[in-house]
Amino acid sequence: MPVLPTTRLSRADLADLNSFLAVERVRSFTQAAIELGITTSALSHSIRNLEARLGVRLLNRTSRTVSPTDAGAVLAKRLTVGFTEISGALAALDQHRDRPSGKLRLNVLSDGARLLFTRYLPRFLETYPEVSVEVAVDDRMVDIVSAGFDAGIRFGDTIPEDYIAVRISEALRWVAVASPKYLNASPRILIPEDLKNQNCIRIRTGNGVIYRWDFAKDGEHRSIDVPGQLCVNETTFGIEMALADRGITYCLEERARPYLDRGELQIVLPDWAPIEPAFHLYYPGRRQMPPGLRELIDSFRQGVSS
Repeated sequence: MPVLPTTRLSRADLADLNSFLAVERVRSFTQAAIELGITTSALSHSIRNLEARLGVRLLNRTSRTVSPTDAGAVLAKRLTVGFTEISGALAALDQHRDRPSGKLRLNVLSDGARLLFTRYLPRFLETYPEVSVEVAVDDRMVDIVSAGFDAGIRFGDTIPEDYIAVRISEALRWVAVASPKYLNASPRILIPEDLKNQNCIRIRTGNGVIYRWDFAKDGEHRSIDVPGQLCVNETTFGIEMALADRGITYCLEERARPYLDRGELQIVLPDWAPIEPAFHLYYPGRRQMPPGLRELIDSFRQGVSS
């Protein structure tokens, strides 16, 4: 297969190869362009120029799909190794810097973004101005490596195997909450099974399943498949619907804290509120930690402990 001679690689060659690798990894010109911070038309032009110089088609394109040709798949596999080595070499230079420098791409649960990043990220950005941070707020479970992220934030019991996980929060308390108006007009709720006679705001998780609400008391555990007219996939909207008297929602207590303090929401079954694993930051252990990630972890830990 024709290749660009290593002694003649230019800055444009490296940029085009990196662009090709991004498209091959996400299988989308649009998504790759967003990741690279360029327009889709510029990315398409870059790939066409690369294919012309190589004399080989690298990608099969249709109106809906993008996939590598056989030659493109081989090139992508070898480029992944090469660019990983380059990234590692650049990261190693940070040992000789007084301060980290570079870019971090993070995939974060919406609850983690609201409870951790809005509180502690501003201080990190101020302390380390040479580190730029891209945060993708997404409740879906994604392969952070194939999606091009340096690290992810998930609940401690949902971290995939083969990753290094670092705890960055206290344990989390989950509660069912509803508005006083809704509760006053509904049958009393004394045990978790009473929720089966309520209008609950059901939750579809990031992996596509309807979440069963967990409750725990004195070592006893209940998992309830709640009924409800409404189903949501995002905490904020569930809370907003509870505030609108549309039923009972289930969320982290800290997400509902402002409304609980003002009396706009009340905890249902407070004695049954379970304590679940904390937020964890996780990253692939086989790679060198990118510049700034250790400092980010330390910053979050200091914020939580203070």
